[in-house]
Amino acid sequence: MLVRMNPISVSRILSNQRDLFPLEGAPDGLLFESEIMTAIEEAAFLDVIRTLPFGPFRMHGVDAKRRVVRFGLHYLAGSAAMTPASDFPLPLEPLRARAAAVAGIPTDVLSESLVTEYAPGAGIGWHRDSPPFGIVAGISFGGACRMRFQRGEGRQRQNWTLALPPRSLYVLSGEAREKWQHSIPPVKEPRWSITFRTLKARQAETGLADA
Repeated sequence: MLVRMNPISVSRILSNQRDLFPLEGAPDGLLFESEIMTAIEEAAFLDVIRTLPFGPFRMHGVDAKRRVVRFGLHYLAGSAAMTPASDFPLPLEPLRARAAAVAGIPTDVLSESLVTEYAPGAGIGWHRDSPPFGIVAGISFGGACRMRFQRGEGRQRQNWTLALPPRSLYVLSGEAREKWQHSIPPVKEPRWSITFRTLKARQAETGLADA
């Protein structure tokens, strides 16, 4: 069943993103919306998310505490190869459309998606998303968490933290995507997220600027 989201105005985002999402001290290129759905809508989406075929996330041959399922085009770490995965689930499609609207890009350009299940104690270390990806958008469900940002080293190091409550959405582009690393400390309660990403090659084909 397709979950219908209550209409939330995003029509001004294309021309006025920074005014809509004022974040003092935030990395340039970070957009944030604190609540894109109601609690009832979140519960309906979670009913779908919990049925997905999650599998272990392996990092350097070790299973992490979080589990994942991928849709769309799948990037093979350590190579330039892309392989097709399953189509994004239709009942969750309104979320991809909402993320694209906030990012100001066509929905189909968000051609890769990753759904992650965090058990208590699971987190993500410092990283930047793999180079083939461009714009990154993430939606949070369940427990709250913090998203930390850093760039530079030693005395030149800069850091910033964003609280990610359930039902929130962030978009990383520009310097926030390319210059800053981000991480998520271990969560205290079960959490799920959906991450959408563009492929830079696909952005070039559609005439969109690089993230």
